[in-house]
Parts: sequence; structure tokens; C-alpha cells
Amino acid sequence: MNLEKVAIVGASGYSGEELVRLLGRHPGVELVALTSRQLAGQTVGTVFPRFAGLPFAGLAFIASEVGAIVASGARFVFLALPHGVAAEFAQPLVAAGLRVIDLSADFRIKDPAVYEEFYGAPLPAPELAASSVYGLPEIYRERIRGAQLIASPGCYPTSVIVPLHPLLKKRLLKPASIVINSLSGVSGAGRNAKTELLYVECNESVRAYSVPKHRHLAEIEQELSAAAGERVTVTFLPHLIPVNRGIFTTITAAPAEGVTGAEIGAALTEAYGGEAFVRLLGETGTPDTKNVTHTNFVDVAWRSDPRTGRIVLLSAEDNLVKGASGQAVQSLNVMCGWPETTALL
Repeated sequence: MNLEKVAIVGASGYSGEELVRLLGRHPGVELVALTSRQLAGQTVGTVFPRFAGLPFAGLAFIASEVGAIVASGARFVFLALPHGVAAEFAQPLVAAGLRVIDLSADFRIKDPAVYEEFYGAPLPAPELAASSVYGLPEIYRERIRGAQLIASPGCYPTSVIVPLHPLLKKRLLKPASIVINSLSGVSGAGRNAKTELLYVECNESVRAYSVPKHRHLAEIEQELSAAAGERVTVTFLPHLIPVNRGIFTTITAAPAEGVTGAEIGAALTEAYGGEAFVRLLGETGTPDTKNVTHTNFVDVAWRSDPRTGRIVLLSAEDNLVKGASGQAVQSLNVMCGWPETTALL
């Protein structure tokens, strides 16, 4: 396995730290640059004591400057930056010939009007967004291989799209009937000093937020519409729960006329039976966040409810791994032709 030089821009947040952990142990990766405006000059081992003593612990953060990133010799760059900021780096890096994997929302949404509706600002780089590849390997693997710019999915959308995509593609569900309830750990909000995210505000409490129009709804509906071949509008209700990490999603939907629970299971098995990171728990198993945290797995189960005539889909994932950094590394593995499980198992 040849070494690829890799840089991480915005390596000080939760997703950035997770990228450092995963890429630092990757046998095909040489970390050549980590950037942070606040931490420039400090070493990885100082900022993140958990990495002290590891081979990359002495690597010092540098300022977040495009010139310095290009000068590092990196061929691949991960952007772990807020939306609106990521595009400022992606545009010149792509122009310089580097391959970019972006964890923000700047390139996920293809329709500029939809982006502006949900994010309250113009789509930063419409041309790049149009050419980017949505980085969900289980669905877009072949396109990811040759892509220069990957728009890595959001955490909630991954937990929703994985179970729903194959069912909508086969027209097994009535799209207008879909209702999604998701619960996320507090790290999903990022490393921010906000009152509503303080321990005493979150602990022993569960609350819904951004109802009825969470930003991730834009990419959820975009990808579900692409699967269904028609416009799909869903109800999406996110909740904050007092755990550090993990997402649990419950989806209910009416099956298409005559569709049985067995057909639902068969479609999911056909789509994911050979996938390394989608674990199908069938009609009796139940996903549990404790079984997926710190892993790149998404666990999926389903039920057919004869009393209501509805289908219930259940999924669980780690919002920082399969929902963010792990999935981005999975895309890197695809781009480089490495086994997708490299550094993720």
C-alpha cells in the first residue's frame, strides 16, 4: 500500500479529532498538515493528550492557509469546517489539483434555491456543488472512485437514507407517508460553547429542536427524491439526548399497495447484504447506539405492523464516525482503491 499524503483543515473540532484518530492509524496515510486558526504552533499530543506517545503526536498545527496546505505536499485534503467556510478552501484546493473530501454542507445540496432556503445564504460555489459526488459509498461507490470533490453526508441523513434508499428505489413505500424521528448525542452540535449545550442544560433531558425544518432535511429530501424518481417530502423530527455520541432513528411509512414485510427485508438484504458497514438485524433485532459508537457501522432493523398497516424502520450509528469522519475515510479508501475497511475496523 503506497502512502498518500493527507491534510486535515479544521482539525480541532470533534470531527477533526476523529479524523486525526482514524487517519493517524491508517497504513496508507501520511498526515502532513493539520490546520487550526486557534491552535497553530501547538502539537497534536498537547492539544489532544489521548494521542500522546503516538507517531504523529509531535506534528504541529499550522495556520489555515491554502498556500501552506498546498506546500505540505498533500494530495488529499479533508475539510472539517463549518458550512460557508469550507467552500473558501475547497475552491482553490480543487483548482490546485488536490482531491477534497468535505464534511460540511457546502457541496451536498445541488439546487442553489434549496440551499439558500435551508441555510439562509447563497450556495457558496454552485459549479463545484454541481460536480461534487455525495459521499455515501454504499450508494455512490462507483462515482466516488474518480471524484475530485466529495460532499460527505450529514449524520442524520446517513441514518435516514441508508434504510430508505433501496425501498424507495424499488417503489415499496408511499413517499408521502414517511415520518422520521431521530435522536442525537450532544457532540452532533460540534465543539461549541452554547448555553443550550452545557451539561446542566442537556443532562437528564430530551428535547426536540429545529422542528419542523432542520437543515439536514434538504439533503434527506434530495437523496430520497433521487431514489424514488419523484419529488419526496417527509416529516423529520430531530431530538437532542443526553449522551456524548450516537444517533438512533425511527422511520414509519405506509407500504405501497400489496407490499409485504418480507419484500421490505428482501430489498434491504439485496442492497446491503454484502456491505461491510451496514449490519442488518432483521425483523427481530433492535439497533442500539451502544453497539455502534466508536465504529463505522450503521445497524438497521425493520418491522411490519399489521395493526396499523405501516412499516417501521430502525437504525443506529455513531454521528462522529459513520455519520461524519469514518464515512469520509471510507470514501478515501474507495478513491485510493484500498479495502473500504482499512483503518475502520
